[in-house]
Amino acid sequence: MRTTERTGQERARQVAAAADRYRATSDERTAVERQLDAGVPFPDSRQALAARARRLLDRHAVPAAMAVEAVRAEPLTAPDAYERILGVSKDLQAWSFLPRGARAARTVARISVRENGRELPLGTGFLVSPSLLMTNHHVLTDAETAGRCFVEFDAQVTVDNTPQASVRLELDPDAFFVADERLDFALVLVAPDAGGRPPGETFGWNRLSAQPGKLVIGEPVNVIGHPMGRLKEIAVRDNLLQVRLDDFLQYRTDTEPGNSGSPVFNDQWEVVALHHSGVPKTDDQGRVLRSDGQLWQPGDGDDAVDWVSNEGVRISSILRHLAQLPPGTPSGPLADMGAESGLGLGPAESAAPVRAPAAAVPSPAAATAVRHTGLRAREGAFGGERHLVFLHGRSQQGKDPETLRREWTAGLDQGLVRAGLPPIDPADAWFPYYGDRLVQALPAREAVARATGTTGLSPVEAAAPASPTARAVYEEMIGEAAVRWNVPRERQPDAERIAPGDVVGHLHRQLSWLAARSDLDALTIALVLQDVAAYLDDRNGVRDAVLDGVLETFPQDGEVILVSHSLGTVVGMDLTTRLSPTMRTIHLTTVGSPLGLDSVYKRLLIDGPKRPDTVTDWLNAWYPSDAVTIGCPLADEWAGTVTDVAVVNARDKAHNIMEYLAHPEVAGEIGAHLEPG
Repeated sequence: MRTTERTGQERARQVAAAADRYRATSDERTAVERQLDAGVPFPDSRQALAARARRLLDRHAVPAAMAVEAVRAEPLTAPDAYERILGVSKDLQAWSFLPRGARAARTVARISVRENGRELPLGTGFLVSPSLLMTNHHVLTDAETAGRCFVEFDAQVTVDNTPQASVRLELDPDAFFVADERLDFALVLVAPDAGGRPPGETFGWNRLSAQPGKLVIGEPVNVIGHPMGRLKEIAVRDNLLQVRLDDFLQYRTDTEPGNSGSPVFNDQWEVVALHHSGVPKTDDQGRVLRSDGQLWQPGDGDDAVDWVSNEGVRISSILRHLAQLPPGTPSGPLADMGAESGLGLGPAESAAPVRAPAAAVPSPAAATAVRHTGLRAREGAFGGERHLVFLHGRSQQGKDPETLRREWTAGLDQGLVRAGLPPIDPADAWFPYYGDRLVQALPAREAVARATGTTGLSPVEAAAPASPTARAVYEEMIGEAAVRWNVPRERQPDAERIAPGDVVGHLHRQLSWLAARSDLDALTIALVLQDVAAYLDDRNGVRDAVLDGVLETFPQDGEVILVSHSLGTVVGMDLTTRLSPTMRTIHLTTVGSPLGLDSVYKRLLIDGPKRPDTVTDWLNAWYPSDAVTIGCPLADEWAGTVTDVAVVNARDKAHNIMEYLAHPEVAGEIGAHLEPG
């Protein structure tokens, strides 16, 4: 069978499946349309709106001044504030919208096949790493088909509307090819150019993100592709997301069959979906209808179909699928897709022009030079007898403790207000700071990795401690966490079944399993476990250095309300063994904690999972999709001495301290201890 015929048949199956999903979501779509008609701009869940607004602010897609201006005129509920921020993003585009779109468009290529002496266009593809091209499975059904195809970049018109000379490159499916029919995607390696350069160095590439918050219902989408094999075209602005399914998005936009394999962007030019099918109008029997209401026949052509919507495959679903590839699948090229993909660290930031630059991480030398110290609370705070202490987690090196204290307070104040309690002033909180000491106490390898980033390694290897004893703890934590999250037997650690040299491979598969089932990427999980392991390794002196740093800025007497996060929860538990004897009592709150892992609590200075005598009450808040809290709830392991509270964080803020503290059930418990007794 000819490639074009097979592609047509595969596409027909995808169209039929999309039409079935469209009919099944009729009620959801009707509800959305009613809300839009009633003036609700973004008829989505509160959690989705929150995640989207935070992503926009975090990535400076909405200037902070404009966001403040939008919400400060009148008292607003949280959903109303989120809608205002999203409205600013939707209605007011910075001048950079167009050049950034042009930059993203360069990553898009036309795919054609050589067949019977002719070159026929098949669809569209786009770069998702320096060398990997993504398109639909129904465009490239297998490696053999891909081997007969080539891609053309810059197949477009110039600003003067004259055809531009395109750049033709070959596909190399023998080097890498992965596809899935249900999710209708294919990934294939693009061969380097004549100078040996991967295409991403010339045309840029799109950093894919497994995190949510990239789009809400009612927001526009933008599609760039080669409809009907024509030169590159773009559909922008008068398009919006209608329905979000587990693995698919349905949106209104103008696309044609050649758009198969096109990237679907949000207004920040982040890829949110892989376009794979138009959705035809059908009758009660599922038969496709023409624009004139008559039954469509194959000879009528696609132009006669009454297309009512479009459907794309969610990028997060594709990334989750890739994270669970079976052992033996070549995965090296996937590691170049960037940290947010959850598949690897990716190459240097300079190779990714489609992504906004990340904030620089100070070097160990710079951290030493700055030498930040902790902050005391002002005299007389909370009557002078009660002390609120914030104990931070990892990755705080080189940061300003005052800025961190304000961030923690901002999160807590949100929760206090929601709990009906008065907010506090940042100056009323103690903020011990050990971020710089932690980095300075680490072996050289970890310190350099933090400062420069490590490329060419999987997350599990890049984050592995240099010390053999710390690495043993690190590997034990990964293995235990994976087992607790029901990793399949073939991914479990078994010394008798692991081939020599494949230990890293097994750990990588376990870590990928954790990432795929949580709202954290693999690198984030690995780095948190790395620091916990380094801290718990008594042979390297990290624990003593951290505890000494915390004790330099810690109350010596009275009543302490101790709020700790992540690695800080481990530090805080050890700290109870070294406090002044004049310390009367501790009200403990832990959030995002790994204290439920046996590999962690058996190495604590308190010698096992038992609440210290000085801790009179203990609240532990955890988010089930935060992989760091995989051992929670704690009550079972800690003999009923802790009150566990499960919360729901925004998915792209799964382990974020401000997100945890903003919950009224968490902040309310803290605030109750701050009130005069």
